[in-house]
Amino acid sequence: MGSLYIVVLIALTIIVAIFALFKFKKPSNKKKIDTIYMEALNAMLLSKKREAINLLSTLVKNDSEHVSAYLQLGNLLRHENTDRAIKIHQMLTVRQNLDTETKIEIFKSLALDYKKIDDKQKSKIEAEKILEIDKTNIWANEFLLSLAEETEQWDYAEKKARDLKKVKGFHREINLSSYTLQKGIVHLKDNNLSEAEILFRKAISESPEFGMPYKYMGDIKYANRDLVKAVEYWEKYMELSPSQSHLVFDSIETAHFDLGRYSEVEKFYRKVLENNSKDLNAGLRLANVLNEKGENKAAIDLIDSFILQENPSVLVMLMKLKLSLSSKTPAELAHFIDEILKVIKSSNE
Repeated sequence: MGSLYIVVLIALTIIVAIFALFKFKKPSNKKKIDTIYMEALNAMLLSKKREAINLLSTLVKNDSEHVSAYLQLGNLLRHENTDRAIKIHQMLTVRQNLDTETKIEIFKSLALDYKKIDDKQKSKIEAEKILEIDKTNIWANEFLLSLAEETEQWDYAEKKARDLKKVKGFHREINLSSYTLQKGIVHLKDNNLSEAEILFRKAISESPEFGMPYKYMGDIKYANRDLVKAVEYWEKYMELSPSQSHLVFDSIETAHFDLGRYSEVEKFYRKVLENNSKDLNAGLRLANVLNEKGENKAAIDLIDSFILQENPSVLVMLMKLKLSLSSKTPAELAHFIDEILKVIKSSNE
């Protein structure tokens, strides 16, 4: 009886000891793990990448169930060991009982992993998995829109753009007609002018203040030798996109010459300068036109007006040098070349 009592007492003592171990030891271990995780996050905030990687590596060795630690470790490894990052993140996808937010973060990480190695198809697949969970997820829709633009999948890009515009909380302006324009450019490159024109007209209808479709409509009209209409479209493009007007200067000049409207070229560039007296591209071209007409002094006076502006361009000084070759002495030309060299030197400092 006494022996039985002793055995029971020993058994109870062992049970109590085990209970105490789990009650007090485990929270202590959890506290240690939480401390390491906070230290890793702090290292990430301070851009101490290597320290954060070491801390997270230590943590997951001690707690293989710490999903957030694995997730952050993979993210940190993405730029130096993308294959390992992918393996870590893929491993997390088979974990059970993950909450929705964690699942989204895992798929987001995988999308970024695959994009890092330029596997855009797999990157797209992972991002689309986010939309299966939450179709209004702004990050996933924006990411997929960006991928579609990079890969020139304009129908898909337009769809993602339309989806984004429906999402509450998304406030960035998206010009949907830009995707119609891009689809038109694809047809234009394939020399399918009629389909391209339909799409450019549609883009203009969708967004009348969007300049680029007018440029391409001008290109099509020029290709069809409807030169007057071509000039009208190009001038409309210049009106809507003044900072990019130089892109159609050659085209407009050529069209006027083809039409025999030689005097219109000078008028055109003067009109441009009336609207923007600092338009250097128009100034250089007008100077050339005047020089070809034999009005060299007028050309030099025009170029001088640009040189007098603050920080004159080397291009405009070279134009003056060209115009001065027939009227200046070698000594005067040498002095002006020295001035040009000073401008080049100061621009490189």
